[in-house]
Amino acid sequence: MTQDRRYAAWLSSPGFATAEIVAGLGYGAVVLDIEHGVFDLAALDRFIPFLRGLNLEVLAKVLGPERGPIQQALDFGATAVVVPHVENAAHAAAVCAYGKFPPLGDRSFVGGRTTRYGGHDDDWIARQDRETRVYPMIEDAGAIEQIVDILALPTVDGVFVGPSDLSMRRGRGAYTRSESDFTDLRHVANTARAAGKPWVLPAWSASEKAFALENGADQLVLTMEHGALMAGFGAALDETNALAAAGRP
Repeated sequence: MTQDRRYAAWLSSPGFATAEIVAGLGYGAVVLDIEHGVFDLAALDRFIPFLRGLNLEVLAKVLGPERGPIQQALDFGATAVVVPHVENAAHAAAVCAYGKFPPLGDRSFVGGRTTRYGGHDDDWIARQDRETRVYPMIEDAGAIEQIVDILALPTVDGVFVGPSDLSMRRGRGAYTRSESDFTDLRHVANTARAAGKPWVLPAWSASEKAFALENGADQLVLTMEHGALMAGFGAALDETNALAAAGRP
C-alpha cells in the first residue's frame, strides 16, 4: 500500500497497533494530540521513533505555547510541532522561535536522537531548521486577525487550523461548519497561498474534506482515533440490530 503524506490520522493515545493499521491503510502522517491526549514523555520517546519507522510524518500538537514542550517533541524526532493557543503575531514570534536554532530562532541544542547520538555541525543545524516544521495554530481571534504577519515570520513554516476553538473565540459558539466558519477557513487558505506556505485542516466531514482539497490544503487530518473507534463499533452494532430486526416474525 502506497502511503500518502497528504492524509493524516489524529491519535490521542500511543497505540502501536493503531499506528500500524493507519500506516497499512495508506495514511502518510499522524497528528499526536499531546495537548488533550494521554501521552507522557516516556511514551513519546518510544512512540515517535516507532511512527517514523512506519514512514509516517509526525505532527506533534504540543501541550502549550512554551519552550519545553516544543523542544521535547522535536528532540524526540517529530517531523513538525503544532503550537496551540497562539494569540497573535507577537506571541507567534516568541514561541515559534523555540522550534528553530539560532540565529534564526531560539531552540536549545541537545545531542541525542536527532544527531544520531553524535556531534553536530552547521549543515546539521541548517537541515534541522529546514526539515522540522513549526505550525502555530490558528484558533484564536487575534491569530486569524494577524495571520498575514504570522505567516510572514521566518520561524513559521505554515499554519494548522483549530476550527472548534476558532468558532468559539470568534463569538459564534460551537463549531457547526457554518458559512462564517468556512469564510474563516477560506481566509486562512488564501493567506497561506499568498505567503507560499502550507496550511493543515482537521477535516472530519465530507464538506471539510472537499473544501480542503479544493483550496489546496497541504495535509488533511481525515479522522480522529475516538471517532474512528465509535464509527467502527457503531457500524457493527447497527448491522447486527438490523439483521436481528429482519429475522423477527
